[in-house]
Amino acid sequence: MTKRVAIFVSGGGSNMRALVADMVGDHAARPVVVVSNNAGAGGIAWAEAQGIATEVVDHRPYGEDRAAFEAALDAALARHAPDIICLAGFMRVLTAGFVSPWAGRMLNIHPSLLPQYRGLHTHRRAIEAGDATHGCTVHLVTPELDDGPVLGQATVPILPEDTADTLSARVLEQEHRLYPAVLRRFAAGNTQRLDL
Repeated sequence: MTKRVAIFVSGGGSNMRALVADMVGDHAARPVVVVSNNAGAGGIAWAEAQGIATEVVDHRPYGEDRAAFEAALDAALARHAPDIICLAGFMRVLTAGFVSPWAGRMLNIHPSLLPQYRGLHTHRRAIEAGDATHGCTVHLVTPELDDGPVLGQATVPILPEDTADTLSARVLEQEHRLYPAVLRRFAAGNTQRLDL
Protein backbone atom coordinates (compact mmCIF):
# COMPACT_ATOMS: atom_id res chain seq x y z
CA MET A 1 0.00 0.00 0.00
CA THR A 2 1.33 3.43 -0.96
CA LYS A 3 2.44 5.53 2.02
CA ARG A 4 1.03 9.07 2.26
CA VAL A 5 3.64 11.73 3.03
CA ALA A 6 3.16 15.18 4.55
CA ILE A 7 6.11 17.55 4.10
CA PHE A 8 6.62 20.50 6.47
CA VAL A 9 8.46 23.61 5.19
CA SER A 10 9.00 27.19 6.32
CA GLY A 11 10.80 28.60 3.28
CA GLY A 12 11.62 27.76 -0.32
CA GLY A 13 11.49 24.04 0.31
CA SER A 14 14.43 22.83 -1.75
CA ASN A 15 14.53 19.55 0.19
CA MET A 16 10.76 19.22 -0.24
CA ARG A 17 11.22 19.61 -4.00
CA ALA A 18 13.90 16.90 -4.02
CA LEU A 19 11.60 14.56 -2.07
CA VAL A 20 8.64 15.21 -4.36
CA ALA A 21 10.75 14.74 -7.50
CA ASP A 22 11.81 11.30 -6.25
CA MET A 23 8.32 10.10 -5.22
CA VAL A 24 7.44 8.69 -8.64
CA GLY A 25 7.43 5.33 -10.37
CA ASP A 26 8.02 2.39 -8.04
CA HIS A 27 8.51 4.60 -4.95
CA ALA A 28 6.46 3.29 -2.01
CA ALA A 29 5.22 6.79 -1.08
CA ARG A 30 3.52 9.83 -2.56
CA PRO A 31 3.24 13.44 -1.31
CA VAL A 32 -0.28 14.26 -0.16
CA VAL A 33 0.19 17.67 1.50
CA VAL A 34 2.79 20.37 2.06
CA VAL A 35 2.36 22.18 5.39
CA SER A 36 3.91 25.50 6.36
CA ASN A 37 3.80 28.00 9.20
CA ASN A 38 4.46 30.75 6.63
CA ALA A 39 1.85 31.67 4.00
CA GLY A 40 4.56 33.39 1.96
CA ALA A 41 6.83 30.33 1.85
CA GLY A 42 8.11 29.65 -1.64
CA GLY A 43 7.58 25.97 -0.99
CA ILE A 44 3.82 26.50 -0.66
CA ALA A 45 3.56 28.28 -4.01
CA TRP A 46 5.67 25.58 -5.66
CA ALA A 47 3.57 22.76 -4.21
CA GLU A 48 0.35 24.42 -5.35
CA ALA A 49 1.80 24.75 -8.84
CA GLN A 50 2.48 20.98 -8.81
CA GLY A 51 -1.09 20.23 -7.79
CA ILE A 52 -0.12 19.11 -4.28
CA ALA A 53 -2.50 20.06 -1.48
CA THR A 54 -1.20 22.70 0.94
CA GLU A 55 -2.02 23.79 4.46
CA VAL A 56 -0.79 26.97 6.17
CA VAL A 57 -0.92 27.22 9.96
CA ASP A 58 0.63 30.55 10.95
CA HIS A 59 2.26 30.20 14.37
CA ARG A 60 2.16 33.93 15.15
CA PRO A 61 -1.48 34.26 16.28
CA TYR A 62 -0.80 31.58 18.89
CA GLY A 63 2.01 33.51 20.58
CA GLU A 64 3.63 31.28 23.20
CA ASP A 65 0.75 28.78 23.17
CA ARG A 66 2.53 25.94 21.38
CA ALA A 67 -0.18 23.44 22.29
CA ALA A 68 -2.82 25.49 20.46
CA PHE A 69 -0.55 25.89 17.42
CA GLU A 70 0.14 22.17 17.35
CA ALA A 71 -3.57 21.37 17.73
CA ALA A 72 -4.17 23.46 14.60
CA LEU A 73 -1.37 21.57 12.84
CA ASP A 74 -2.98 18.28 13.85
CA ALA A 75 -6.34 19.41 12.49
CA ALA A 76 -4.72 20.41 9.17
CA LEU A 77 -2.93 17.08 8.93
CA ALA A 78 -6.06 15.09 9.73
CA ARG A 79 -7.64 16.34 6.50
CA HIS A 80 -4.96 14.45 4.53
CA ALA A 81 -4.38 11.31 6.65
CA PRO A 82 -0.60 11.07 6.16
CA ASP A 83 1.38 8.00 7.19
CA ILE A 84 4.76 9.77 7.34
CA ILE A 85 5.82 13.34 8.11
CA CYS A 86 9.02 14.72 6.58
CA LEU A 87 10.33 17.91 8.18
CA ALA A 88 12.17 19.79 5.43
CA GLY A 89 13.32 23.13 6.75
CA PHE A 90 10.39 23.60 9.14
CA MET A 91 11.67 26.27 11.51
CA ARG A 92 9.46 25.60 14.51
CA VAL A 93 10.44 23.34 17.41
CA LEU A 94 7.68 20.79 17.96
CA THR A 95 6.83 19.63 21.47
CA ALA A 96 6.56 16.10 22.77
CA GLY A 97 2.77 16.45 22.63
CA PHE A 98 2.94 16.68 18.83
CA VAL A 99 5.95 14.46 18.19
CA SER A 100 5.15 11.47 20.41
CA PRO A 101 2.06 10.26 18.49
CA TRP A 102 4.23 10.24 15.34
CA ALA A 103 7.03 8.20 16.91
CA GLY A 104 8.76 6.15 14.24
CA ARG A 105 6.90 7.97 11.44
CA MET A 106 8.45 11.47 11.44
CA LEU A 107 11.74 12.23 9.69
CA ASN A 108 13.93 15.33 9.74
CA ILE A 109 17.01 16.45 7.86
CA HIS A 110 19.61 18.39 9.81
CA PRO A 111 22.69 20.16 8.39
CA SER A 112 25.35 18.51 10.54
CA LEU A 113 26.71 15.09 11.32
CA LEU A 114 24.59 14.45 14.39
CA PRO A 115 25.11 14.18 17.29
CA GLN A 116 27.45 17.09 16.55
CA TYR A 117 25.98 20.58 16.27
CA ARG A 118 22.34 20.30 17.17
CA GLY A 119 20.40 23.51 16.61
CA LEU A 120 21.36 26.44 14.41
CA HIS A 121 24.50 27.85 12.72
CA THR A 122 25.93 24.38 12.16
CA HIS A 123 28.25 25.32 9.29
CA ARG A 124 29.90 28.18 11.13
CA ARG A 125 30.28 26.06 14.24
CA ALA A 126 31.95 23.23 12.30
CA ILE A 127 34.44 25.63 10.68
CA GLU A 128 35.19 27.36 13.99
CA ALA A 129 35.81 23.98 15.63
CA GLY A 130 38.45 23.18 13.00
CA ASP A 131 36.60 20.07 11.81
CA ALA A 132 37.91 18.29 8.71
CA THR A 133 34.48 17.06 7.67
CA HIS A 134 30.87 18.17 7.92
CA GLY A 135 27.62 17.00 6.39
CA CYS A 136 23.97 16.27 6.96
CA THR A 137 21.84 13.73 8.80
CA VAL A 138 18.37 12.27 8.29
CA HIS A 139 16.95 11.01 11.57
CA LEU A 140 13.74 9.92 13.20
CA VAL A 141 12.28 12.76 15.24
CA THR A 142 11.98 12.44 19.00
CA PRO A 143 10.94 15.06 21.56
CA GLU A 144 14.62 15.96 22.05
CA LEU A 145 15.86 18.59 19.58
CA ASP A 146 17.84 17.12 16.65
CA ASP A 147 18.00 13.75 18.36
CA GLY A 148 16.58 10.36 17.46
CA PRO A 149 17.92 7.36 15.58
CA VAL A 150 20.06 8.22 12.55
CA LEU A 151 18.74 6.82 9.27
CA GLY A 152 21.45 8.26 7.05
CA GLN A 153 24.35 10.69 6.74
CA ALA A 154 26.28 12.31 3.91
CA THR A 155 29.72 13.81 4.44
CA VAL A 156 31.61 16.64 2.76
CA PRO A 157 35.18 17.83 3.42
CA ILE A 158 35.68 21.26 4.96
CA LEU A 159 38.05 23.15 2.67
CA PRO A 160 40.61 25.69 3.95
CA GLU A 161 38.86 28.53 2.11
CA ASP A 162 35.34 27.56 3.20
CA THR A 163 32.93 30.09 4.65
CA ALA A 164 29.66 29.16 6.30
CA ASP A 165 27.93 29.99 2.99
CA THR A 166 30.16 27.91 0.72
CA LEU A 167 30.04 24.98 3.12
CA SER A 168 26.27 25.30 3.42
CA ALA A 169 25.89 25.15 -0.37
CA ARG A 170 27.92 21.95 -0.62
CA VAL A 171 26.06 20.33 2.27
CA LEU A 172 22.72 21.29 0.69
CA GLU A 173 23.67 19.40 -2.47
CA GLN A 174 24.17 16.32 -0.33
CA GLU A 175 20.88 16.91 1.51
CA HIS A 176 19.11 16.76 -1.85
CA ARG A 177 20.70 13.33 -2.48
CA LEU A 178 20.41 11.90 1.03
CA TYR A 179 16.85 12.77 2.05
CA PRO A 180 15.14 11.24 -1.01
CA ALA A 181 17.32 8.14 -0.78
CA VAL A 182 16.49 7.63 2.91
CA LEU A 183 12.76 8.28 2.43
CA ARG A 184 12.63 5.83 -0.49
CA ARG A 185 14.11 3.10 1.73
CA PHE A 186 12.09 4.09 4.81
CA ALA A 187 8.75 4.07 2.96
CA ALA A 188 9.56 0.56 1.77
CA GLY A 189 10.21 -0.58 5.34
CA ASN A 190 14.01 -0.39 5.37
CA THR A 191 15.30 1.49 8.44
CA GLN A 192 18.95 0.46 8.06
CA ARG A 193 21.36 3.38 8.10
CA LEU A 194 22.49 4.77 4.73
CA ASP A 195 25.82 6.58 4.39
CA LEU A 196 26.60 8.55 1.24
